Amino acid sequence: MKKVFVVAVFLFSLTSMDAIDDKQITGRVTSAEDGSPLPGVNVILKGTAIRTVTDVDGKYSLMVPNGIEPVLVFSIIGFISHEIKVGSKNSVNVRLSADVTQLSEVVVSGHNQKRSRKSKRRMMYDAAEMEYAPLHSYVTPAPVVSNTEDYASVSENSFQNPFTSPLSTFSVDVDAASYSNVRRFLNQGQRPPKDAVRVEEMINYFDYSYPQPKSNDPFSISTEISVAPWNNEHKLVHIGLQGKDISHEDLPPSNLVFLIDVSGSMSNHNKLPLLKSAFKLLVKKLRPEDEVAIVVYAGAAGEVLPSTSGKEKDKILSALENLEAGGSTAGGAGIQLAYGIAKRNFKQGGNNRVILATDGDFNVGASSNAAMEELIEEKRKDGVFLTVLGFGMGNYKDSKMEILADKGNGNYAYIDNILEAQKVLVNEFGGTLFTIAKDVKIQVEFNPAKVKAYRLVGYENRLLKAEDFNNDKKDAGEIGAGHSVTALYEIIPVGAKSPFLVDDLKYQKTQALTTLSSSDELMTIKLRYKEPSGSESKLLVNELLDENSKLNETSDNFRWSAAVAAFGMFLKDSDYKGDFSYDGIIKLAKMAKGEDEHGYRVEFIRLMEAGQLLARR
Repeated sequence: MKKVFVVAVFLFSLTSMDAIDDKQITGRVTSAEDGSPLPGVNVILKGTAIRTVTDVDGKYSLMVPNGIEPVLVFSIIGFISHEIKVGSKNSVNVRLSADVTQLSEVVVSGHNQKRSRKSKRRMMYDAAEMEYAPLHSYVTPAPVVSNTEDYASVSENSFQNPFTSPLSTFSVDVDAASYSNVRRFLNQGQRPPKDAVRVEEMINYFDYSYPQPKSNDPFSISTEISVAPWNNEHKLVHIGLQGKDISHEDLPPSNLVFLIDVSGSMSNHNKLPLLKSAFKLLVKKLRPEDEVAIVVYAGAAGEVLPSTSGKEKDKILSALENLEAGGSTAGGAGIQLAYGIAKRNFKQGGNNRVILATDGDFNVGASSNAAMEELIEEKRKDGVFLTVLGFGMGNYKDSKMEILADKGNGNYAYIDNILEAQKVLVNEFGGTLFTIAKDVKIQVEFNPAKVKAYRLVGYENRLLKAEDFNNDKKDAGEIGAGHSVTALYEIIPVGAKSPFLVDDLKYQKTQALTTLSSSDELMTIKLRYKEPSGSESKLLVNELLDENSKLNETSDNFRWSAAVAAFGMFLKDSDYKGDFSYDGIIKLAKMAKGEDEHGYRVEFIRLMEAGQLLARR
């Protein structure tokens, strides 16, 4: 009996020693220039596939397995990489210095290179719990041999004459996929394809915290006008909509269907493994009254988890953890099945939604954009909304993803890392998943006595015909709880000189009436929206008076949105970017950073600095 006791103690001691040898290393990464935190820094345990990224405060945490002599490598575009032998230390703080020559040496096709992996054990940041937890081993992906990413062609909006085109009509857009996708390219040391840059989505990535609505309407309207920073002869009009905030506890119960692509193309580490980590964050937000079903599709579609209460989180998490990638992509069949399950478990007055997670590479069944568009338009009639989450690179199909979200009464986000998953599925939980107004349209009429020409900045794929504004059968965009929407118009005032103007017409009236000339109104803004379950729209009207405010007298929101728009125009090499410089854009953004709780604006300034370095190549 004594021998048995001694052996038991010995085995327990070995187990304890192993546990002690697995140590956690924490720390913070800051800029050597000004001491500010650096979010998004890659922290890699050298010689392994164990890695993480710093959070918005520059903090990181990494678990080092037993038997490894830890050497950490810290890297991010625009800064000199730093390698540190950890030794016996449990805390390592790092200051990274800017590297102005680094980007000129980046290999543009870096995302097509082969990557060796010496370890299948990997750590992933769990942003909801602020800790790191090991994921199960995963399939090592085959190297991407060619880039087949697909983006819809975008023809930039031009200036319009208010005499011949008095109305500008468009559907609102709260999608922000373009911004995180652009960030992915810049972090890889590449300029994004021009068609990947949708300026309105870059602007709407950020929270502007406009005033909450005071009436019974689900959103408020804010307007501001000043000089356009990229052309002093022009004016810039800023229109902001703020969706009503609803606390998590007061949100209606959810009937969610996770529709997950598990085809062979999803095996890469930034696809299915990242996808599962992202959905785990969402599952932790669920309440007992919420329900989740899981549908997967590869060569065929199937239900892997029937509708399950949010109180059974372990059951939902286990179903997610067991997913593996392999096979072709029967996207059409998956969509059919997911909508069928959502309809079967429909919650009257609740949030009924399919959440599609994929790289968009549908290649079996209803795979063409036209067929998918028709399918989604048919399914939205059942009152089920759609959220589209994009993952991965190399074969990413942005054009298809955008169509699905636009036609399915939904929104669209691109998840390039776990911090973006935290933003979309945790920080903006209500806005992403709970619609407060649908078919939201804006129509602006310009006073020709004040406006010589106008241009809508972005929203090229959201333009509507003038008659669509009053047509309640015409689909438009949705606004979620707490979401804000921002739109900018560039105005050429009457009397200003501009290369974008045309001569007055000879055979048509091109002079404003005397009554218009005496008016201070610059434009009239009209909005239409429907309740989430409604079929008839409501109308809001707001007149905007002309102003001559100086740029430095405007709000942080005005100047920030202008800086983001200017950067987007630089990335697109826009004809309208004017004589603004990168230095000017960055200076404007720094002056307008304001409160930045999650560090998104600081990150954007870093991206602009990276973009400036790339432009010098």
